[in-house]
Order: sequence, then C-alpha cells, then structure tokens
Amino acid sequence: MLQIDLWKRVMIWLLVAAGLLLALPNAFYSRVETVNDTRAALAAGAPVDESAASGWPSWLPSGLVNLGLDLRGGAHLLVEVQVEDVYQARMESLWPEVRDLLRAARDEVGTIRLQESAPDELVVRVGNEGGAATAAGLVRDLAQPVVSLTGVGASDIEVRSQGQDVIVTLSEAERIATDERTLRQSLEIIRRRIDEVGTREPTIQRQGADRILIQVPGIGSAEELKAIIGTTAQLTFQPVVTQTSDPDYRVASGEELIPSLDEEGVFYILEQAPVVTGEELTDSQPSFDQNNRPAVSFRFNPSGARKFGDYTAANIGAPFAIVLDDEVISAPVIQSHIPGGSGIITGNFTVEESTNLAVLLRAGALPAGLEFLEERTIGPELGADSIEAGKIACIVAFVAVLIFMALSYGLFGIFANIALIVNVGLLFGLLSLLGATLTLPGIAGIVLTIGMAVDANVLIFERIREELKTARGPARAIELGYERALSAIVDANITTFITAVILFAIGSGPVRGFAITLGLGIVTSVFTAIFVTRLLVIMWFERRRPRTLEV
Repeated sequence: MLQIDLWKRVMIWLLVAAGLLLALPNAFYSRVETVNDTRAALAAGAPVDESAASGWPSWLPSGLVNLGLDLRGGAHLLVEVQVEDVYQARMESLWPEVRDLLRAARDEVGTIRLQESAPDELVVRVGNEGGAATAAGLVRDLAQPVVSLTGVGASDIEVRSQGQDVIVTLSEAERIATDERTLRQSLEIIRRRIDEVGTREPTIQRQGADRILIQVPGIGSAEELKAIIGTTAQLTFQPVVTQTSDPDYRVASGEELIPSLDEEGVFYILEQAPVVTGEELTDSQPSFDQNNRPAVSFRFNPSGARKFGDYTAANIGAPFAIVLDDEVISAPVIQSHIPGGSGIITGNFTVEESTNLAVLLRAGALPAGLEFLEERTIGPELGADSIEAGKIACIVAFVAVLIFMALSYGLFGIFANIALIVNVGLLFGLLSLLGATLTLPGIAGIVLTIGMAVDANVLIFERIREELKTARGPARAIELGYERALSAIVDANITTFITAVILFAIGSGPVRGFAITLGLGIVTSVFTAIFVTRLLVIMWFERRRPRTLEV
C-alpha cells in the first residue's frame, strides 16, 4: 500500500524544521555575526555596548556558516619552522648536567672545558690523556629512551670520544622525534595565539616536514598576522655574572652577552643555562607593580616553582635576569626567598605592551624560530566580489533547475522543486551546525549539489512513467517507482560520496571545502528525494485520489 506511518511523517517534518531553523541565522548574517561577537566579548569581560547583544533572540540558533579567506578577505602565510634551533637548545640545556657529572669524576678525567662547536653538538675537552673515553662512558649514562613510536629502543643522544674531546649529539631517532614534537607544538601555540585575538575560523595546518600554512579570514594584513604569531616569546630566568657597556666583551664558555631592553648601551653577562624557562609557566596576566606601573604577573608549574624557590633561597642579594627574546627586560636583585612559584615582571611597559606580553607568555613560547616563506593579503573587496559571483551562480543554477523540473514533470516537478528548496536549507543548516567554513570551491560544491539534487527525482519520476504503462493503477505505479529506483539512487550517490570522502582525506584548504559541501549535499539530496518528495506525493495522493497520473 502507498502509505507512510504517522511517526515517520512526524520525524521527517521535525528533521526538515530543525534543519531550516539552523539555517535561518544565515539569512541575517551581518546582524547575527554582530550579536555573536558582542556576546563573546561580554563573556570575556571586554567593555562593549551590551545593547548590540539583543539584536537576535537568544532562544533562536545563532550558528553561522563561516566564510573562508577567499570570501571574507584576510591574511595568508606559509612559514618554515627552524627545527635546528631546538637541537642547539637541547645541547645548551645538557651542558650543566655533563659539567656536574664530569666534575664529580675529575680524578679520572682531569679538568673539563666547554669548546666552541656546531650548534647541534656539545664538545667538552678533558685534561687527562686518555680520559676522554672514560668521560664518554660517564656521559652515556645520561642517555634517555626516545619517546616516539618510530624510535623504540633507541637512545636520545650519541656520545663519542675524539682525542681529548667528548662529542655529544642527538641520535637520528631523537632528531626525527624532536622534529615531530616541534611541529606539533608550533601548530598548537600558533593556534592559541591566533585564538587569543578572537579571529574567526583560522586555517592552521601542517604542510610537508617542517612547514605550516596559516590562513586567517577577517584580519587586516599579513603584517598584522605576523605580529601576532612571529614573536617567539622565549622567556628565561638566568643568573647574572656581571654587566658591561662593551658590546664586544669576550665572554667565557657557558656564558652569553645579552643587551638590556630598557638601558641603552648596557649589556649583561649571563650564565647560558637558565634556572627556569617560559615552558614552565602556567599563567601570566597583565597587572601593576607597587608603583602602579604596568607589569606582568606570572605563576610557575610545580617543577618550575620548586627550582625558582630553591634558587632564590640560595642566592639572596644576587641579581637575577629576566630575558625575553634575547633581551634583558628586568634584572632585579633577589631580596628574599620567593616560594610558591609566582612573581611579577616589571619594565617600561605600556598597558598595551603588558597585555600583549601576557598573551604571548600565556600562549606559550614557540619552540623554534619561524621563517616566512610566503605571505599574501586578500582584501575584503575581493571577497565581496567572490560572494556576489557565487550568489549569481547559485541563483542561476537554482532557477534553471526549478524551471526544467516544472516543465518536464508538471505537478511532480513542483514537488521536486519544493524538496530542492528544503535541500538547500538543510545543507546550510548542517554547515552551520558543524561550524564549517565556506570557501569559493565550497560554493561550487553547492552549485553542483543543486544540479545533482534532482537526479534522484528524475530517476523516480521516469520509473513511475514506466510503471504507469503496465496499467496497474497510479498508487501501485508510485509505490513501484520509488522502490525500483532506490537501488540506482543509492549506488550513484554512494560512489560520489566516496569521492568526496577521499577528497577531504587527501586534499587540503579549498579542496576540503569543496569536499565538505559536496558530501553534505549528497546526504541532504538523498534524504529529500527519498523521504520529502515521497511524503509530498503521498499527502497529495491521499487528498485527491486521482484515477490517472500525468508525470
């Protein structure tokens, strides 16, 4: 019999209503976007006009389809992560451990002296003839297992002796694991820094072994984006040896010459090995010092707090440098033991500078420097032109399909057109629900969906025409038409859906945007063709009970 159970009818209309309700905010895009931005700012405690938050009812959905870089305009960067910087940092941090270990065995190895070497090597010269082999054996005990699936069973360092020198390098397995960790950490920190400034739906993804693609819609220029992410914000707390005004001062091994940020012509000689680093920070907030000047308060994790407390307890009266990106921003004298792992960074900051520094420190330090290989700024007027062209393409395709279906199949074509309108609404509802980003190729996917959406209806209506020739009656013809066209509809759409999944899995950027709209369009097209049009036809048939059909 030609019928659909009541509960199924209710479910179909509920799904249609929910989809169209989710799509509704996109019809008032600017208004809803303003309301969303205002509500987000209020939640963050920013001073904004609260009246702007009442421009859209709170009981209605407010999710929007995010516009991509090519539609909204914005900035595009391709950066290369300088992973070699991490090798150098590892060697520098290893030196204090090697020094203390060999000092304890001075009777066997003699004097020890750090030698100049390549950035990714640590070279230590021992005083005793033949002591290098003994020293190398001791240093090997510092090796740790490589933490990665590909480096199981390998050690993180390789140690060899050459004459009176002990040479320490990272193993190949550790280099591969370090590169992977560095890229992942850089991706996460860049994402956090961009999220801190409230940009919408950035695209941040890895490309190749050591590159990161960054696309941020709605930002003013590539230079502005570089200012947000380009600062490494490497914060260290290092012991002060002395200070000088000589920029060519010759420092000893294990020391470095760092200029002062605020005092022109003043340079600090610091121990290279930091006591604590910015990686051990858990929080930083803009604040004011005791003189009501802008400052940045910070707090360490338990490990950093313990090291910070132990050092301040043992070095009361000694200066202590706070170094940010190779500049001493403050060098206070330790007045007393500082327990609890919290403190304050003072300097000649403005309120804006202290806020920006707190954001950078809170987001975390980039593990390595970045080299900007490619940068582009896409103006919003180009995005507006793209949106207008996409609108025209969608409207032309939409109208052409509506006219074709109405002329070809009459009343049944009108049912298909209603389902097509519902289909587009459901597609935008799903995109809004998922928070997907719509790009220019994504608009192409929507246009393709509009064209493909009626394929299933064409198959069904043509099958109904064939069944009418058997003179089994209109009700039986409609029922057989839907049943016998189903396999062809499912097969055709599954193969296209598989293609969309492959495009999404392998592609990137615009290709993924096309794949998302195509894949979701297939789902909504099948739903509207099989369920919505069938329900419309059955409701019409139950009311009219025609003796003949004209399809």
